Amino acid sequence: MKILAVDTATEACSAALLVGEQVFSRWEEAPRDHTRKILPMVQAVLDDAGITLDELDAIAFGRGPGSFTGVRIGIGVAQGLAFGAGVPLIGISTLAAMAQGAHRLDGAEQVLTAIDARMNEVYFGRYELIDGRMQLVGDEVVSDPAALVDARGKLAGRVTCVGTGFETYGEILSGLADGLAVSQVRFPAAEDMLPLARSAWLAGEAVAVEQATPVYLRDKVTWKKLPGRE
Repeated sequence: MKILAVDTATEACSAALLVGEQVFSRWEEAPRDHTRKILPMVQAVLDDAGITLDELDAIAFGRGPGSFTGVRIGIGVAQGLAFGAGVPLIGISTLAAMAQGAHRLDGAEQVLTAIDARMNEVYFGRYELIDGRMQLVGDEVVSDPAALVDARGKLAGRVTCVGTGFETYGEILSGLADGLAVSQVRFPAAEDMLPLARSAWLAGEAVAVEQATPVYLRDKVTWKKLPGRE
């Protein structure tokens, strides 16, 4: 199995490649520089693995939520690459990827992920480790940061906080119960999309290029679909 993953949804930019059980990756925190960074990163991981784009089985992308411009860049790059390679796409939640990163780096099994959404709101999701993958409990939402306190109350045991939402709205940490850990993960990494993408691929969840869509969570944001989309 060969899956390429790309992500530009937040201040970080990354590309990663799964070839069998091997992972090749690039990651950089590069605000406002994603359009220049992402394609060289893709070429670098392909070169590391010694394969070409047309050998891929699928391409995964960070579908959001995150920066509106960043999400658009990511899906646009993924669609262009997938058109050229003739492969399907797999959209991966940036919140889920961050939770997966907390499991990889911190051993987290219960995670609250929050990205600063501006306007005194956060993009938020609650995740639990099931079969080696962080899986969503409930829904991903855009909400008042205080909602994180309510979510913490529904989890027993050690809970790990992930993302810039906890930095921006640090006062919410004082309202969370004991047994709380703060992850070193601040942004998503394409490397952490790979196990989620592999699972989605095996479950038959990959879609045709023209069917791939971003997730913004805010209804006021619109997405200009490719020709042929309804």
